[in-house]
Formats: sequence, C-alpha cells, structure tokens
Amino acid sequence: MKFLIAPDSFKGSLTAKQVAQSIYRGIVKIFPRAEYELIPMADGGEGTVQSLIDATHGKKIACRVHGPLNTFVDAEYGILGDSRTAVIEMAQASGIQYVTSTTRDPLKATTYGTGELILDALDQGVSKIILGIGGSATNDGGAGMAQALGIKLLKKDNVPISLGGGGLRALDHIDITGLDPRLAETEILIASDVTNPLTGKNGASAVFGPQKGADSVMIASLDSNLHHYAKIIARDLHKSVETIPGAGAAGGLGAGLLAFTHSKMKKGIDLVIEYSGLLKKAQAVDFCLTGEGKIDFQTKFGKTPFGVAKAVKSISPEAIVIAIAGNVGDDLGELYGSTYFDAIFSDLTGVKDLRTAFEDAPHDLEITSENIARMIQAIKK
Repeated sequence: MKFLIAPDSFKGSLTAKQVAQSIYRGIVKIFPRAEYELIPMADGGEGTVQSLIDATHGKKIACRVHGPLNTFVDAEYGILGDSRTAVIEMAQASGIQYVTSTTRDPLKATTYGTGELILDALDQGVSKIILGIGGSATNDGGAGMAQALGIKLLKKDNVPISLGGGGLRALDHIDITGLDPRLAETEILIASDVTNPLTGKNGASAVFGPQKGADSVMIASLDSNLHHYAKIIARDLHKSVETIPGAGAAGGLGAGLLAFTHSKMKKGIDLVIEYSGLLKKAQAVDFCLTGEGKIDFQTKFGKTPFGVAKAVKSISPEAIVIAIAGNVGDDLGELYGSTYFDAIFSDLTGVKDLRTAFEDAPHDLEITSENIARMIQAIKK
C-alpha cells in the first residue's frame, strides 16, 4: 500500500512537518512495509516558508530588515531545494505582530522591509519568488516595498514622499529608473486568497484597516490616498491596478507588486501543491491523510486539507482521503464526497484545555493515526 501524508500545521502547536511525522509514527506501527510519502503543506499564509523548505529540502535565510514601524526586525525566508526559487512571507518583515494596540498606525506603517527581503533573495541568485501576502500591519499599497527596490515616489519638489499610507497623499510622480534591474528577469508569484480590490467599500482600507488601528476618519483618508496612488500609477506606468481582485491584499501590497514587478496572483494552496510536488507523489496512492488545527464548513474555501483532497482525487480517484483535526466543527456535509474527504476525525484523546491539547498534540495524532490504520487493517481483512 501507498500512504501520502500531507497535512498543514496545527497552529500554535506543531509545524506541518511535525504533524506529518506524528501521523506517520501511528500508521507505520500497523503497516511497517507500506510505502510512505510525507509532504508538509500550507495555504500561502503563515507556515508556507517552513512547509516548502521541508517539502523540497531547502534552506532558511535569516536577515535583518526594517519592520512596519521602520525599526529593525529579524526576519527569515526560504530558498527551495532547486536553489532558484525563494519563498517569502511578507509578514516576516511587515507583519501585524510587530505592532501593539498603542503603536499600530497604518498612516505610518511601511512595507519597506518586504522590499528588503526581495532584494536579499535576489542576492542569493534566485530567478523566481513565491511571496505570501497576509497578516500585514500596513496600508501603504506596497509603496514602501517599491522604495526599497529602488523606485522613487516623489512630491512636486522631487523630494521622496514619507513612508506609510499617509505619505501617498503627496505623491506627484513616479521615477522607476532606479528599480533593481534584476527584477526584470524575476517572476514573482503572489500567494493570496484575498480578492479585495485596492479601494472602495471592499478595498484594503475599509475591510482590513480597522484591525490595523484605523478609525472611520483614517479609513477615509487611507482609501483616498490609495485611490490617488492608483491614478498616478495608471498615468506614469500605464498600469491599471485599482480594481484588480487581490490588489487590496496586505494593505494594497498586491497592487504594488502588480504595478512595479513581473507578478501574477495565484491561490496560495495551488502554489504549495505545485512547488511541493504533491501531484507527482499522489500517483497511485491508496490512502491520503491530511489535516490542520480546525476543520469546519470554511475548510472548503481554499484551506489546505480541502486543496489536498481535491488534488489527490484528481490524480488518484480511488484514493481514500482522511482528514484529522484538533477541532472538528459543524456543517461538514459539503466536505464529503467522491472528490473530497471520505472521513474526518478529531485527534483529541480526552477533554482538555487548549494548552494541554497543544502539548499533547504529537501523542494524540499518533494514537488517532494508529487507530485509523487499525480500522483500515480490519476492513481489508
């Protein structure tokens, strides 16, 4: 038999690789001679770097960059096993974890550090970058990133605008002559499931601004600034980014990437499936085990286990796909079917508080996986 083990992380508890190893330890007790493929997965958000490094035998790169408050932070990104592809989570440089309820300020928060991560990756000789955008503290439309990459965003007197979403109001013209020339030969794949446009009632400021500290007055100002920014981009670069789905992701970083680099928007889970080699490894698989911390009706909206299930069934229609989660919610009916999950299990071995559940996760996953394997064994007999 062939088992494919392709889970996401159990956030706050285990990485995707640790989850896969725990599931493996349970199954191999019952089927020691089976063939196993372990592929740590993610959906483009937190954990994507680690998952793709683990899946491709890549490496981590550490560097010091500017955080959203323009102070230095320590960040990491990955180089995949092919040595030509970098995977970056923008939150490593510009994430909301670097601000507090008293320091957050989307008028000043900048994506400059994200641009520095891109430059560092270029210094490693990569020709392709997978950039996960989410969890940002910023609302600057990717302006800070652009400035880090060598683009000049200038006022009427040719003085650079200030960092942050508040500085966009003074933007008069864009000078791209200083853009790092290596970007002309670099493809950037934007991993995001967000479909919000840059501006308007569904835009970056209105939808995501409040969680970054913006009140109603600030939201209106930020939205107006991004609209002005988009108009200058359209005039000077002949690119219309304001209404593109996903342009509003990460405070408008999606728009900045589309405007200033060779970028394409793709669903995060689709990118991870492609670059982890999941489809190739799913051929002729008998059983696939996947999962993440919580599975409920929202899992079908681009979450890792659902993407894994669809991908595996598309390659091996007869495969049995089983999901394991710490928390199994209600309304699971739409997750079951010939092209999705065959069964869903909770791994909790008893009533316990959240801290204990986190601590017990490796043991609980191993026990649950062993029980699943015993059930398979009994059915086959």
